[in-house]
Amino acid sequence: MGSGLATFKQFFLSIVATSISIALTFGTAAIIDHHKKQKDKREIVMMVVYDMSNSVKQFERADSMLHESVKLQLKIAEDTSQFRKLKFNFPALLPFVDYTETTERIFSTSIETINTVGNVLFTENVARFYQERKTYKTQICDSIRSGFSGETTLANVKNMLDFDFAFYAAISHGMVAEMQHLIAQCQEMMNISDEEIENYRRARQEMDNRATVKGMSNVEIAEEVFEWEEKIRNAKKKLNLE
Repeated sequence: MGSGLATFKQFFLSIVATSISIALTFGTAAIIDHHKKQKDKREIVMMVVYDMSNSVKQFERADSMLHESVKLQLKIAEDTSQFRKLKFNFPALLPFVDYTETTERIFSTSIETINTVGNVLFTENVARFYQERKTYKTQICDSIRSGFSGETTLANVKNMLDFDFAFYAAISHGMVAEMQHLIAQCQEMMNISDEEIENYRRARQEMDNRATVKGMSNVEIAEEVFEWEEKIRNAKKKLNLE
């Protein structure tokens, strides 16, 4: 009887130990998987918010340039004798933005990426931001640059005052404010501070700098190409191919 009870206890303890081992194994795997997903999510979100932040800085600068153009127009309107002196400032103030769509494509075309983030409102805000970014570039920057001509717009006071910088400045101000609002919402939803974005920016810049140091400069590439060409010319001479 005692021997049978001892055997049963040993069997029972064995089952309990096995169950605990299985639970710990699957539990640990689940924790590791959850941690990885959270890390992936954070990296994706930081990448997107960083891209948005860079774009906003460019649009803020473009908006500032537009308002400077309006101020110049007002000065000339108040004193037309200032036209000859001030007109050459306008070309340098034409708004211009330059960004890549790499992050936008990664985020917008990958269902897996969107699922990893797992926040519908964040995804909607990002999509709205990228649409607003594209609209700003085409309807503000590209439109102004295609309509502005040094030969005609700056030919005389009337042509310069006819160019509607004030209209573009008003639209620009509203669009930039909307993009600022969208990125602020995204930061709040994902608990990302301005300091974290700046730290991420510095880390990216340091990484880019290291890559530049390791890579070849334009001068080095040109020198290497010239060296190749010289070797080919010498080989052709030896073979009487020239």
